[in-house]
This record gives sequence, structure tokens and C-alpha cells, in this order.
Amino acid sequence: MLVKLLPPSISKYLQMSKPERQYELRLTLWRTPLLYVIVTFLFAAITLYLDVGIGLAQYMPVFFKAEFETTRLLISSLIGGVLTLSAFTLNSLLVVLATFSGQFSPRLLQNFVKDKQTQHILGVFNGSFVYVLIMFLFISSKPVDYYTAVPFVTVLIAFFAAIVFIYFINHATTWMQVHNITDMMNDVSGGILNGVFSQELEEIRTSKPGDMLEHDYPQSKTVMSPKSGYIQLILFKDLIKEARKDNIIIKMEVRVGSFVLNGNQLFTYWGPGADNVDEAKYVQLIRIGHKETEIQDLKFGLNKLGEIAIKAIGNDDPKTASNTIFQVTDLLLTLEKNVTFSPYLVDEYKQVRLILGVDNFEYHLYQGLGVIRHYAQKNYPIITDIIAALTRLAGAVDEKHHDVIWGFASNTIDHIYTEFIFDIDRRLLLRNLYKLAEITGNIENYHYIEQHFKGYAQ
Repeated sequence: MLVKLLPPSISKYLQMSKPERQYELRLTLWRTPLLYVIVTFLFAAITLYLDVGIGLAQYMPVFFKAEFETTRLLISSLIGGVLTLSAFTLNSLLVVLATFSGQFSPRLLQNFVKDKQTQHILGVFNGSFVYVLIMFLFISSKPVDYYTAVPFVTVLIAFFAAIVFIYFINHATTWMQVHNITDMMNDVSGGILNGVFSQELEEIRTSKPGDMLEHDYPQSKTVMSPKSGYIQLILFKDLIKEARKDNIIIKMEVRVGSFVLNGNQLFTYWGPGADNVDEAKYVQLIRIGHKETEIQDLKFGLNKLGEIAIKAIGNDDPKTASNTIFQVTDLLLTLEKNVTFSPYLVDEYKQVRLILGVDNFEYHLYQGLGVIRHYAQKNYPIITDIIAALTRLAGAVDEKHHDVIWGFASNTIDHIYTEFIFDIDRRLLLRNLYKLAEITGNIENYHYIEQHFKGYAQ
């Protein structure tokens, strides 16, 4: 009932699950500054109590005392100064966001906004302005002869705000450097893969499906999507808990990150309790929204890094593209180490309750490097970097993925056979391809490719 009385912009957070709420709050600019403003009120109350409540000035030397008019003039001047710094900060923030959107990718706006340093800096300026404003209003209505804490703390806050402004300029310029952007994005996506959610999901995975409850209850029922949008989040543990109560097995017909239309298949279910299932409670555990989120979507981070590489290729910036390719490879390694590509999730009794549509390692490899390969086309230095990255990836992942990596690499250079290529480009490409062939055990296939290159060169 209370949720309905709140504004929609606030009530939506109360209706979210904890992972959703944490993710969405990090994407807002008002949460951290609001906390700073609240702390500012408490800090202002303490400062005023020292001067007005207990009269701190009467216990201090003359040097630390300030008359009422001097204090009032000082604070009124600092209001304009702090407000000017806040305006410059906001203007710089808008410039940074516009640069990110145009030069790299609009998706990067979310990363800069949810950066802790960005939010703390904005919080400092909001808190500083609110503090000096409170001081000005209060001392004007409750004047005393002398002040100590008010002028001293106000000057200290204004000085701190000036330092923070310099820090913000340094933060923005550092953040805009491409190698820092890609490294940060890799860390964020890797943190999600190494996070509590992924670990909990891996704990309930199994590679052996066991009893699928299909013998006595082969007929499955289908549930349709109630609206259009992206599959943002699936509350796996809650789904498994409800499925165990109803003694059914659920098979998801959609993946996290996929787009569904109203009326598309959402999931199917079967089992002994299938005739008495409240389908609505299961639908509520599948979040559908208007945008993609990074909470559970493993390919989202790969897509964002891939967009940076594609932009760099279009802007004739091969160094940025090369750096991003290796960051994508590192993220693929993190994914391979932390994710078991099994669709079966079990309850506490090891009974399969949820079957997911799981994308394998090859799919994620394409999401990360395949799109970059497509836009590279005849850019052979970039193709060589992709082969070099695959070589390093093959040396770090499990051998079961070697055939996939070799297949991707050999397919990548298929179009080169009929195109002109400089001798040095051909030698560098073959050198990296030979290293990959050694690691993956495809020397014979390498010699076949090498002969094609030599035949074309002659």
C-alpha cells in the first residue's frame, strides 16, 4: 500500500530485487550527492551549535574570532564561488559525456555516471553549496557578536571544494584515455563474472540432467511474455524454489539479454504438479524492461568493448583497436574460467528444476572478436592482432576449446587468399598463426594455409 502512495520514480526501486536495485542506483547521479547533502545538514548543525549553542568564540584567542559582519560577508562571497565551481564541474561533466557518446559508444555514459569518483565529486560540490547556504541563512536570522567555527569551517570547505575541482579535471581527463576506459570496463565485467551472483549460480549447476520428469508427464505447457522488452534479470533461485514446491521443471525459451515481443514464448514447464501451477508468480520472477543490463548478461561487456574497437577502426586508430582486442581476450578468459556452460540448474535435492538456454564458448568468442573481425575486413594489422590475441587465449584456456579457437582463426583469414597483402603483413600473420597452430595441434592445417599464401604471393 505504501508503495502505491510513493512517486513512480521512487516506488520502482522498492519493487525491484536487490541486484536490480543496486545496479539501477549506481546508474543514477542523485544517490551519492543526496547522501552528501544529508551529512551536510548534520555537519552544519554541529558547526552552528559550537558557535551559537556553547559560544566557542569566547574560549578562543582574538586571532580565531570573526565579527558578525565579517562572517556574513565571507559566507556571502563563498556562496558565489562554490556555485561557480559547481557550474564549471557540471559543464565539464557534460563535455565528457558528449565526447564519450560521439567518440566511443553511448553505452560508456553509464560507466562514467556510475563511477564512484564521479559521484563523490558531485556530492562534494552539492554538499559544499548547501553548507554555505545554510550558514548564510542561519547566521542572518540568529546573529551573535563573534564566530569561530562557522568562518573557519566554511573557508576550509571552500578550499576543499577548489581542490576537488582540480581533482575532477584530472579524473575526467584520465578517464577519457582509451586504455583506462577499456581496462575499467574489463574490470567491471570481470567483477560481475567473479561476483556473488555468478558464484551462487555455479553452485546449483549440474552437467548431468538426471530425472527430467518426462515419462509420466510428457505434455508441456507454454507461458507467453506479457509485454515486449529485454530480458534483464531472471531470479533463478526463486524460480527453482517455486518449481520445487509445485514439483515441475521449467525450461526457459529466452536468454538474458534477448528481446521478446508481447506474446512470444517465455518458458515451458512440465511435471507432476503442472496442472495446478500459478503461472503469474513465475512470470513476476522474470524481469522484462526497455533496456539491456549488465547484471546477468554475459555478452553485454563483450559488446561494449567490441564497440570501442569498431569505433577505433572507423577512426583510423589501430592502437586503440589493438588494445581493446586484448582486453576482450582477457574478458573471454575470465568468462571461460568462471562459467560452466551447462543449462541445468538443480534444487537442494539435486533434482533439475530449471533448464536455461546457454550460449557456449564459441558464441561468446564471436560476440567479443567476431564483430571486430567483421569491421576490420582488409585491415591486416588488426587481423594479425586478432590472431595474436587468439594465440594467447588458446594458451590459457582448457584444451577442449582449442578446436573452436582454431576454427575461428582459420575462418578469419579465409578471405585473405584472394586479396592483395603486403609481404611483411603476410609474414607477421603466418608467424602468429603458426604459434596458434602449435598450441592447438593444427600444424597440418597451418601448412595448408601457408601454401595458399605462398601460392598467391608467387
